[in-house]
Amino acid sequence: MVTIKDVAKHAGVSVASVSRYINKNGYVRTETGKKIAEAIQALDYVPNEVARSLFQKKSKIIGVLLPDIANPYFPLLAKGIEETLIKNGYMMLLANTSDSEEQLNQYITTFIQNNVSGIITALPIKALPDVSVVGIDRVYEGDINKVLPDDYLGGKLIGEEILKTAFKNILIITGSLSFNSAKKRLEGLTDVLDTKTTNYEIYETSTFNVNEVDKISDAFFEQYPLVDTVIASNDYLALKIMQKAQQRGMSIPENLQIIGYDGIPFADMTYPKLTTIKQPVYEIGEMAADVMIQMLTGENTRSLQKILPVSLQKGESLR
Repeated sequence: MVTIKDVAKHAGVSVASVSRYINKNGYVRTETGKKIAEAIQALDYVPNEVARSLFQKKSKIIGVLLPDIANPYFPLLAKGIEETLIKNGYMMLLANTSDSEEQLNQYITTFIQNNVSGIITALPIKALPDVSVVGIDRVYEGDINKVLPDDYLGGKLIGEEILKTAFKNILIITGSLSFNSAKKRLEGLTDVLDTKTTNYEIYETSTFNVNEVDKISDAFFEQYPLVDTVIASNDYLALKIMQKAQQRGMSIPENLQIIGYDGIPFADMTYPKLTTIKQPVYEIGEMAADVMIQMLTGENTRSLQKILPVSLQKGESLR
């Protein structure tokens, strides 16, 4: 394995000069830099990134915090982040917290200990000293940069579509209203529904961990036997309720109509096809990575919030 000492010897310069050249830290004469560059190429030297990160107190690694990669929404989000980071010379270190606050805190500590340059998070965390943070999906109101879908518009589109259908009893299943995204979505939805009907109930859940979705969908059939319209907060839950309704001999949408949220690829593969709100999932990840790179390179030092539009994706799960 070629070392920095081998490069220095081949170039006829000191190890300190090679170190300054590689880390872009300190003055290196043009002629010396040329010799070092030629030595690196001749020896096919690859710098030790761990050593560089310890020296520079930063790395070319971005930590990504996700709540549950078993949900098809989050791998697509991660793909947008990863592909954009790689194009710009960075790598992604993915952390799946399984919706555990303890695991979340452990990963944040590990990221900091390993000198990540930044953290892109789909979970609510506060700003961190000396670490750039970009929030996506579940975020608090606060001082970190954010890239988010237009949740108010998403709720509004659902409300408008539901009012076109025949319904009696509506159940709105929402994520934790401690998150601004869930609040905005519910606000957009109820602003529309309240113009025509108040005949709806709201069921709030603290988690949509895949292991919990079965319990939530079972609880729905036990607790809300008269509901004929379900507004689900994500496609995975909507598809699970559809599956269990059909297992009970119910017809979709005649006995139970349902609309989802996210626009995951699987929503196209069901029968009947799920009507849902399509989020630009890949693009959210892509833009979050772009914002992170702008922060790290100094191109953007202002606090910002970018909002991306959503759209209605029609299927056959509504009357």
